[in-house]
Amino acid sequence: MTLRWGILGTGGIAQQFVRDLQRVEGHEVVSVGSRTQESADAFGDKFNVPYRHPSYQALVNDPDVDAVYVATHHPMHRRDAELAMAKGKAVLCEKPLAMTYADALSMVECSRENNVLFMEAMWARFLPHMIRVKEIVASGVLGEIISVQADHGQWFEQDPEFRLFKPELGGGALFDLGIYPVSFASMIFGEPASITAKATKAFTGVDGQTSIILQYNSGAHAILNTTNLAATPNRAVIVGTEARIEIDRTFYAPSKFRVINNKDVIIEGWDKTYSGHGLREEAIEFGRAFKAGEKESPMMTHAESLSIMRTMEEIAQQIGLVYPDFIM
Repeated sequence: MTLRWGILGTGGIAQQFVRDLQRVEGHEVVSVGSRTQESADAFGDKFNVPYRHPSYQALVNDPDVDAVYVATHHPMHRRDAELAMAKGKAVLCEKPLAMTYADALSMVECSRENNVLFMEAMWARFLPHMIRVKEIVASGVLGEIISVQADHGQWFEQDPEFRLFKPELGGGALFDLGIYPVSFASMIFGEPASITAKATKAFTGVDGQTSIILQYNSGAHAILNTTNLAATPNRAVIVGTEARIEIDRTFYAPSKFRVINNKDVIIEGWDKTYSGHGLREEAIEFGRAFKAGEKESPMMTHAESLSIMRTMEEIAQQIGLVYPDFIM
């Protein structure tokens, strides 16, 4: 059975998703929706999508669509995901799932009310090297995990209209970039017992750099940093009492890693032999869950997505990250 995708939104991430999806059998992009017919047609022409719609409502009404990939800005995720689920469509929604825990919870409840598959598109969690990292951690070879360190920083020209600096689009380092190290820490430790966060504002008032310490009941720490003001190493380390895992740049994308014991001997490694971007891996898992009749993926459960949103919301509150009322 071919999973027939509708793409809601036509920006850069939507284009990358479709480009990577073309490498996978059993998936077909049949429909695209945008705010204008011109944009939908341009996207359709570029990727040979047969059905092009001038509104998101028209897209979710399309009877030829099985699943909708929500690729709009994160302040609009709740609106657009719930629009699709209300029409009985399965939804793969870009990260971060929402801007608040309440919105994320509403989305999960909407999926349950409409009995449809719903999954957060945190693509890093589905990559082959990340799956192997989880297996190594679960094996116990690292000993007791005492810390995780991860950063995600990119430099962007200081344009007030660019989405990472624009408050109206949920701009700032935390929600667009910081979600990666926060989700990575969640993968290893689960939900923190306490959170400490500090930030420096960018020129538009959103956070330009945020540093986070997550503490856990085991005594472990996650030390995380994110910035949209400079390019950082974008690496991650998982430290255990017996060994550590060092993941190279860029840790949340297909990359290399090494397992190094306390004698500084490499006992396992992973080379970057991946072709393509990597967004297709989340679609493959989504397709598996859809065909199995599941309503959430065991690899990215509703409970974990909600837990991550609780953490993100607390960080935002601590650093005084306040947004205008979103245009819904």
